[in-house]
Amino acid sequence: QVQLVESGGGLVQPGGSLTLSCAASGNAFSFYHMGWYRQAPGKQRELVALISSGGSTTYADSVKGRFTISRDNAKKLLYLQMNSLKPDDTAVYYCNCQFSLRTYWGQGTQVTVSS
Repeated sequence: QVQLVESGGGLVQPGGSLTLSCAASGNAFSFYHMGWYRQAPGKQRELVALISSGGSTTYADSVKGRFTISRDNAKKLLYLQMNSLKPDDTAVYYCNCQFSLRTYWGQGTQVTVSS
């Protein structure tokens, strides 16, 4: 069982920056495939970014060049650095873990981009 706890969400103005963190439990974090997803009101949950256990990254086209996903295996932390934020980035952001054929989700953290 893997538990995920997100933090770092909040209210930010358009053009601003925010960094999300996700703390994971367990002793095999370096083997977890991790990702960030988001869900805006009335919309389906969508992929934001992925990072494999080996460090390979994948981004949704909508965030390429603005968001950076990273991980600290020693601290068992996943990050999402978000720059040049837009109102369309407003959503609940979820941390995701895929390990040993199972999928785990955090409880989500709200990001609101508004002036």
